This record gives sequence, C-alpha cells and structure tokens, in this order.
Amino acid sequence: MYVPIVLVIIYSFNESKISSVWDGFSLKWYVDLFKDESMFEALLNSIVLGLSSSFAAAIIGTLGAVGSSKVELKGKGIVEYISTLPIMIPEIILGMVFMAFFSLIGLPFGMTTLIIAHTAFCIPYVFMMVKARLVGMDKSLEEAAQDLGASKVRAFFDIILPLIIPAIASGMLLSFAMSFDDVIISVFVTGVNSNTLPLKIYSQLKTGVTPKINALCTLMFFVTVLICSLSALLGREKKKQ
Repeated sequence: MYVPIVLVIIYSFNESKISSVWDGFSLKWYVDLFKDESMFEALLNSIVLGLSSSFAAAIIGTLGAVGSSKVELKGKGIVEYISTLPIMIPEIILGMVFMAFFSLIGLPFGMTTLIIAHTAFCIPYVFMMVKARLVGMDKSLEEAAQDLGASKVRAFFDIILPLIIPAIASGMLLSFAMSFDDVIISVFVTGVNSNTLPLKIYSQLKTGVTPKINALCTLMFFVTVLICSLSALLGREKKKQ
C-alpha cells in the first residue's frame, strides 16, 4: 500500500516529464508548482469545501444522533436506516439527483451547491460515529445532572457534549477526507468558477499529468504526517498530565 506513495515522492524530484523514466534529480516541478496559481486556488477551494461541509455535517449529524437516542418511535430503525443511505447509494446517482434538484429549484451551480451536496453525503459519517458513542455512554450521568437542577440544555453542553466530542471529531475528519477526495458528485454540481483540486487533476488527465502533481501530492502527504504527529504528541502530553 505504501509503495505507490514512496514512488510518487521519489518521482516528484525527477528531471524528466515522463514519470516512468528517471532522468536525474531536480526541484523544477516544485518551482513550477508554486508558480501555478490555479492549482493553489483549486486546493484552497477543496480545503474550504471540506471544512464547510464537515462542520455543517457535524452539527446536523450530532443533533440527529442525540435526538434519535432520546426518541422512542416504532419506525425509529427505518429512520436511522434512511439516514445512512447516502453512504450506500452510488455516487453517480447522488450526483445526478443533486444536479436535478438544484436545477429544479433554480440554484446556481457553484460553491454553494458543492457545500450542500457534500454536507448531505457527509452527515451519515458523523451520525454513525456519534450514535455509536451514545450507545456506550452511561445515561445515568445526564439523569444525575438533571436531578441536581440542570436543564436539559445545560446537561447536554456540560455532560453529553464533552463525552461525544471525540466521536464528533472522528466523524468530521472522515467527512473532510471524503469531501476533499470527491470527484464524481462534484462533477455534477460544480460551477464554472468553483474548481476543486480533484477536478483540476482529473481535467489534466486529458492533456497529460506532469510530475508537478507528484510534487503537490508529496507536500500534502508531509503536511498530513506533520499534523498527525503533532496530534499524537499532544495526546501523549495530555496523558502525562
């Protein structure tokens, strides 16, 4: 699994334009990358899209999971099953549905439609994470808070929310990754002026992808490793405290 990643990193320093041929060490693809404003604009769009959709999905998914845990209905299982359907439906179908819906209501295609569509298929990830955490949580904690005079809202923010934050964070990270990588749904709902990084790279496949993409992937990989390392380091420091 890691061999392709290593090869991408190695060939990002390749002098040759052909990725399969090693023609000497060079940093020219990194220089070309930092000169390409459109590439970084697409990267920024993908980051904004991922953050926006994962944050919105976290709010909606958390409220849905908490509400579902407190309501007892005969059709509760069906509602929860429907809530996770976007994960099981093929993305090409979701993309066509979103495109038809946005066209029907007359909403211009662009970043707004991208955020709405990505939020819709990211909600189930947060919903399932938070729901699983709530199942294993001791309900007597909330009941004890209410017995001591706390309102339901106060009990939620003081007791429930701190306990489910790790699940919310996990759901948001997974949602961000799914949104950042998405191509199929984005193709159907994107606008002319709202290009994302996956769409940018996909469009370049028609004319040929240069090692400049390898350079971008290498930088993104090391940034990801750095963030994960810092997160693990902070986690160890908290455990020591």
